[in-house]
Amino acid sequence: MAKKKTAYVCTDCGSDHSKWQGQCSDCGAWNTLQEFVVSAAKTPARDASLGGYAGAAGTQGIQRLADVDLAEVPRISSGMQEFDRVLGGGLVPGSAILIGGHPGAGKSTLLLQTMCALAATLPALYVTGEESLQQVAMRARRLNLPTDQLNMLSETSVDRLLQLLQQHQPKVVVIDSIQVMHVEGVESAPGSVSQVRESAAALTRYAKQTGTILLLVGHVTKDGTLAGPKVLEHMIDCSIMLEGDGDSRFRTLRGIKNRFGAINELGVFAMLESGLKEVKNPSSIFLSRSEEPSAGSVVMVIWEGTRPLLVEIQALVDDSHFGHPKRVAVGLDQNRMNLLLAALHRHGGVMLGDQDVYINVVGGVKVNETAADLALLLAALSSFRNQALPQDLIVFGEVGLSGEIRPVPSGQERIREAAKHGFTRAIVPKANAPRQPLQGMTVIAVETLQQALAQL
Repeated sequence: MAKKKTAYVCTDCGSDHSKWQGQCSDCGAWNTLQEFVVSAAKTPARDASLGGYAGAAGTQGIQRLADVDLAEVPRISSGMQEFDRVLGGGLVPGSAILIGGHPGAGKSTLLLQTMCALAATLPALYVTGEESLQQVAMRARRLNLPTDQLNMLSETSVDRLLQLLQQHQPKVVVIDSIQVMHVEGVESAPGSVSQVRESAAALTRYAKQTGTILLLVGHVTKDGTLAGPKVLEHMIDCSIMLEGDGDSRFRTLRGIKNRFGAINELGVFAMLESGLKEVKNPSSIFLSRSEEPSAGSVVMVIWEGTRPLLVEIQALVDDSHFGHPKRVAVGLDQNRMNLLLAALHRHGGVMLGDQDVYINVVGGVKVNETAADLALLLAALSSFRNQALPQDLIVFGEVGLSGEIRPVPSGQERIREAAKHGFTRAIVPKANAPRQPLQGMTVIAVETLQQALAQL
């Protein structure tokens, strides 16, 4: 009997190690190595029905790059414009999509609504391994969804599932979730690195060979990252995260990886009694401000994917009653905030070293770009001086360590979006100022941080 071979895979970077150790030597993460059973290599069998070897992604042979067919890949609408936006325009046949999110975020609700809409025109199959068929049927009835055309299956065995897929040949398949699926012959429990890796590989291989749209539901860890091996993200074509707090009715769908569209695309939904409803104008939600001006609040324009969003940033600066002042940033990088506060002291003459600084982006939006630098500093200064900024003012721009205001991409599109929502004044980098004056909008172009502070 052959001896079982094991390896240890890092869940953060996917690197293999021959023995367990506390720290991954490749990425430096601690306590991320999990045991992985290495199965013996098998020679793929010839399958004439698939036009090649079972397990091969394609058998067209070697081609020159100039001879590759450039026909546009057909896309299928999911029935929700916000979902299609994150996917890059719709569902692509033969693609594998991984949807992650915290428990209760609405992953199953979103996919059930999508599948019920697609089942009217395409053969669709919803495979549930965590919930019973009665639980899914009760959710569909509560959401008043059409249930006549959608096929359901309760199964956790990948081998049995592949046999049923070959018989019925659906065009869209949902696996809820990949952590409960298991492959025969892999000596580990469902949810382990070995089972998740092999299950995802087998299902993705089938989707590529048959042109089936595969939607996988993935769990997340405590820090919000997708559970399982990092190589799982390399197998699939699109990885998206459904984010949202349990006490908020709004959910954001963000694209992390997409081979068929732009990454960091953002879709906004509202969780209602009838399910997830797409929000056509997200800026109107994030701008629900009080009528009375308040210190420490300013509106900035961020760029998410292919569209601008107007978001309010709030700051609270207060005297520190302890030896070490607190620095808390929600929705922004805290290290970036510390860097900007140092630039404010050096080039703006405002000392906040003995103050507690709290920064919050309203609406639960996570800002990953540097266009929020100038708005962060002006909001902090407004709270420190206890002087409210104008309600009709929008601010964006990157602040450098030498005090210069650097331009950001799509500056003029941001200004036009702010003008549509009734803003009349804008403080922007000089390189982003429009060449032609905009009607009803006063644009103040600045080059340094001192000029921006002088305008206030």
